Amino acid sequence: MTGPILVTGTTGQLVTCLARQGGAGVMSIGRPELDFDAPETIKAVLARHAPRLIVNAAAYTAVDKAESDPEAADRANHLAPAHIAAYCAQAGIPLIHVSTDYVFDGAKGAPYVETDPTSPTGVYGRTKRDGETAVLDSGAQALILRTSWVYASHGKNFVRTMLNAAKRMPKLRVVGDQHGCPTNAADLATAILAIIARIDATGWQPGYGGVFHAAGTGEATWFDLALAVFSESARNGGEIPEMECITTADWPTPARRPADSRLDCTRLSEVFAIRLPSWRISLAGVVDDIFAQECVTPDGA
Repeated sequence: MTGPILVTGTTGQLVTCLARQGGAGVMSIGRPELDFDAPETIKAVLARHAPRLIVNAAAYTAVDKAESDPEAADRANHLAPAHIAAYCAQAGIPLIHVSTDYVFDGAKGAPYVETDPTSPTGVYGRTKRDGETAVLDSGAQALILRTSWVYASHGKNFVRTMLNAAKRMPKLRVVGDQHGCPTNAADLATAILAIIARIDATGWQPGYGGVFHAAGTGEATWFDLALAVFSESARNGGEIPEMECITTADWPTPARRPADSRLDCTRLSEVFAIRLPSWRISLAGVVDDIFAQECVTPDGA
């Protein structure tokens, strides 16, 4: 197949990693050319670039803001993927659509598999679920990757938030009763490019379609993740703030988060022989990069 791998978005964590790893073979497009607030223009924009495969990595990810701006979340997370999938179906090219663990309510009490029923607890999760449905119903050669708790050395994420907060406050309160699978954006990008390489080598196969879970190996609470962040920070000469483990009820937010959104990634391993690395191992490299590249200093300056 000819044409570029086209990735939606330009500044997100995953988009940045895909561009870095994919090199000249990856083209990322976003605003103003590709505007999810004008979904009716999407198919024409995509057709101009004639990609051989699309990765839809752009989304409305402001979980709490979505509660008061549901129309914008729906345009980005539901209507835009529907238009992208319709273009892929018409053009006969594969689509990899990135989704989220927030399509689940977290009440299962065990890691979720792809066939578990969805039951989102907020606008963000609901619009992402609706986007999944639209993609699957489009008739496109579509593969949906649900991931969770994404972090990187760049962008807005929990790891950077903790390190920045420690520069301002000697004590931090972190929720310890929400469970998930932290995922390094670079590891996810590596997995996506490996999937694309398989598709390029074999052509699209029926077994490639549908939903896959793709998250870092291992599990944690937000408090566990924060402790690990500061352990790696200390190794780089950073200070460790005093930590208080609190409950979700102690930290109310407009959107209700799933209490346990761990993902079972067995299908990804069985079909593509891909298993993302341990989040703890990947975290060490990310914190090292933050200290090296962004000058997070031991004194918090």
